Amino acid sequence: MTREERAKRSHAQSPDYVFRSLLAGGIAGCIAKTTVAPLDRVKILFQASNPEFQKYSGTWTGVFKAARDIKRDYGVVGLFQGHTATLLRIFPYAAIKFMAYDQAHKSLMPTTESETNVRRFIAGSASGMVSVLFTYPLELLRVRLAFETKSDRTGGRPTLSSTFRTIYNEGTSFMLTNGHRASLSPSSSITPPPTNARLFESFPILKFYRGFTVTLLGMIPYAGTSFLIYGHLRSLVATPHRLDNSSEPSPKPRGKVTHDLFAGAVAGAVAQTVSYPFEVVRRRMQVGGLMRPGAWQGFGETVRAVWKRSGWRGFFVGLSIGYLKIIPMTAVSFASWEYCKHLLGV
Repeated sequence: MTREERAKRSHAQSPDYVFRSLLAGGIAGCIAKTTVAPLDRVKILFQASNPEFQKYSGTWTGVFKAARDIKRDYGVVGLFQGHTATLLRIFPYAAIKFMAYDQAHKSLMPTTESETNVRRFIAGSASGMVSVLFTYPLELLRVRLAFETKSDRTGGRPTLSSTFRTIYNEGTSFMLTNGHRASLSPSSSITPPPTNARLFESFPILKFYRGFTVTLLGMIPYAGTSFLIYGHLRSLVATPHRLDNSSEPSPKPRGKVTHDLFAGAVAGAVAQTVSYPFEVVRRRMQVGGLMRPGAWQGFGETVRAVWKRSGWRGFFVGLSIGYLKIIPMTAVSFASWEYCKHLLGV
């Protein structure tokens, strides 16, 4: 590595650069998520097998019929239910993901000649896993808010705070019909509390990590493939000057917006396809607390339940909506990221 390359790497690790990189990624993520929020709501309802909307799943027109019903019953605001939690999650998630990729890119691929698809995949997977580690509880809150279609016990729409309390209190104790905690002897005929209930009571934070393991597994092919495809396609139309490792603001946006949109769209479509079964299982595990508050619904158990219910097709339910959502979202996300990097001099 030359002296100039070491200087660029040192600059990229400075607090000011990292902050601007985080800001660029967070803004890009919020812009992209807002554009597809209604589709995201419907997709979650389909993936998690919400009984009110199962009749619409499996068809291209189903998403529009489901959105029509939501708008009719809850108004336009119903299409954005859970979006506040989405933005609270997506800003740090996208900020960490894009910043982590930027740092990994500069470490693994300091020069144009060192760029390979394998290294792009590794950098993308690592950045996705790091980001989800820090933001997963917010993702769970978002999914639970989007899944709810009935009014809560107070008669109003579910809110971020009420959903947080619901998750926190799920399965914290094993209650008898008279409302008292069970104290069971070995000879008792009453079914004892699940082991997971005791675990949840000792470590309540674990209730906000339902489906976390499968999320990490799914993030490897999703984020890895997404950054791999995007980086590869963008490199085909890149200008001779360095696009990703320059420490100085460029005089104009790096790469045409249309190229970034196209590369992002293709990357999103491919990444969605290869990782979608993990996403379906993850959604089912995330809403498992509504079905079995005192137990942790495991990965194997969830896979068997999906297979028994719908066969292999069950792992791809809502994929058509996924394409409608992920293609524009990823395109806007990458294009916004590049533009924000240009504005912030990253």
